[in-house]
Amino acid sequence: MPFADLDAFAALPRLSGLTLSADGTRLVTSVATLSPDATRWVGALWEVDPAGEASARRLTRSAKGESSPCFAPDGTLLFTSARPDPAASAADGDAPAALWALPPGGEAAVLGTRPGGVSGVLTARTGGRVVVQSPTMPGADATEEGPTSDAARRAARKDRKVSAILHEGYPVRYWDSDLGPDEDRWLAATLPAQAPLAGEQPALTWTDLTPAPGRSLHEGSAALSPDGSLLVHTEKVFTAHGDQRDRLVVVRVEDGVRRVLADDPAADLFTPQVSPDGRWVAALRESRSSPTQPPTVRLVVVALDDGPADAAPGDLRVVVPDWEVWGASPQWGPDSRTLFLAVDHEGGAPVFRVDVASGAVQRLTGDRGAYSDVQVSPGGESVYAVRSAVDAPPAVVRLAASGADQRPVPLRGPAAVPELPGTLDEVTTTAADGSPLRAWLAVPHGAGPEAPAPLLLWIHGGPLGSWNAWSWRWNPWLAVARGYAVLLPDSGLSTGYGAEFLARGWGAWGAEPYTDLLTVTDAALERDDLDAGRTAAMGGSFGGYMANWVAGHTDRFRAIVTHASLWALDQFGPTTDGAYYWTREMTPEMQAANDPAAHAADIVTPMLVIHGDKDYRVPIGEGLRLWWALNSAWEGDPADLPHKFLYYPDENHWVLTPQHAILWYETVFAFLATHVHGVEFQVPDLLR
Repeated sequence: MPFADLDAFAALPRLSGLTLSADGTRLVTSVATLSPDATRWVGALWEVDPAGEASARRLTRSAKGESSPCFAPDGTLLFTSARPDPAASAADGDAPAALWALPPGGEAAVLGTRPGGVSGVLTARTGGRVVVQSPTMPGADATEEGPTSDAARRAARKDRKVSAILHEGYPVRYWDSDLGPDEDRWLAATLPAQAPLAGEQPALTWTDLTPAPGRSLHEGSAALSPDGSLLVHTEKVFTAHGDQRDRLVVVRVEDGVRRVLADDPAADLFTPQVSPDGRWVAALRESRSSPTQPPTVRLVVVALDDGPADAAPGDLRVVVPDWEVWGASPQWGPDSRTLFLAVDHEGGAPVFRVDVASGAVQRLTGDRGAYSDVQVSPGGESVYAVRSAVDAPPAVVRLAASGADQRPVPLRGPAAVPELPGTLDEVTTTAADGSPLRAWLAVPHGAGPEAPAPLLLWIHGGPLGSWNAWSWRWNPWLAVARGYAVLLPDSGLSTGYGAEFLARGWGAWGAEPYTDLLTVTDAALERDDLDAGRTAAMGGSFGGYMANWVAGHTDRFRAIVTHASLWALDQFGPTTDGAYYWTREMTPEMQAANDPAAHAADIVTPMLVIHGDKDYRVPIGEGLRLWWALNSAWEGDPADLPHKFLYYPDENHWVLTPQHAILWYETVFAFLATHVHGVEFQVPDLLR
């Protein structure tokens, strides 16, 4: 059973993403597996039969891996990869990701390259255009050659060992990367009539659609019109006090003429999708939060036409008033009158069909699965998606595009479904204010009144999120295989339960989210198969914040694990990579009332602190300050300090490399075993 063996669990294939060919006959997904030395996960592309008859077949194989698949109109599969180009010189060394083409029945060849690499590949259904995003030095023309080109500027910095970056605005870093000096641009090219042969020189000539963008395109999204004539992309507008918002811009690909398509000073607009008839753009609108009002996410549409560059932005229309669509990525049906999207909802993410004109909503899936990567067949009769659940890893499924509460039809995927070491139940109760509360509860086989299982409370991050999908990173079944029951509650600030439920914890993190967690824990412990005397709590990111808050407000848990956690809110707010966002909620009063650091002296529960130095979302200063607070408050022999600090010099907010992830679980389970079961702490071999 892979959940009892961390090495076997790390080796399980990990499926993600889905793309459908224009004719509806081919589905392609990505599957990550361990490299031969077990130090990296490497992605490969697999084809899944939409009819569910043929077995899945592997399309690509390389040490560098492949990603971002999409289809050209003629059925050629495009993807990005840093794999070696057979036509390149051996002196080229490690090249950035290039655009590759894999024609039906042929071999993959490099289609286009850029000095900074390519990502975000988009293709038109007709017209033969491809658009990519590529980081480019700000002083370079993306199409020029010679001494001031992008390649030459990069080479000059490398030769002189210059890494300095001059910033002229905010932000300066993101997640685990320093921003700059290059900047993202959208580039277009015309696909060749015939895909190049393996070993031939790249065939594309790029046109720069977004010269001199600054930081406005960072982490942006985009869509092409069906004929490839128009690119709709998000663009950041930087405002006073370091704030920003996203609007929608449309660019005419032929000549680069641009205009603002939609701009809402009170919201961010993102995830644009152009309708098949080329007349409409669907997108998501997230309202700007305030210290007292959380954001809302709505499905909107705006008319798309090839108007003049100075035309006023179009009018946004909310398709379904008062419907929260957290986690959605809308996809058009072929009739350009319907939209399909998966939305967070009560511990799942079902697929919905929406009539754009009337706003009528029909739920297509009746289970508690979490669906993503929705693709609609060209005839409109089928919907394909990736389905996962807390108790089911991602897999490709098919649905009928109409009809309520369907059962998904599993397609023949590239990986077998692993056997779980327990069962998934649900816990429901009521909060003090009358709000309904619920949680998933994973219980090991064999737990019962004669052998009750110790309980681990796992608190989700976000804070706007939900325990509704499979997680490779925080996988409860690894704990279940070791005899623990795992409680996964959606407390206040969770998505999928309506705006009022989310708002209960807004600006008051130490109130309803905290009391909800304890209420659900109490409800779970009424079961006779759980041991109320042996409990622990864990959380990461905002869940780590809540773990810290729990530690300072109750001694009911035997141990607490806090990963990448917020500790001192006055420090976190200005140093995170997105301070402009958090300051909308974190007033000085909110920080003071909800600051875990203010309760450091009340912590008596042993804590395992985990943090990565490349974490820019919750900077390492949070972990260091928490660790000092725990050490400085300890009055006993330093050798008896009950707390521990697992530090990763080169990991970010997550722990992304396989061996580091294995060490994470080994350390966590050793720490829990010490304090929940009373056994001596065993330091993992690679940490001693």
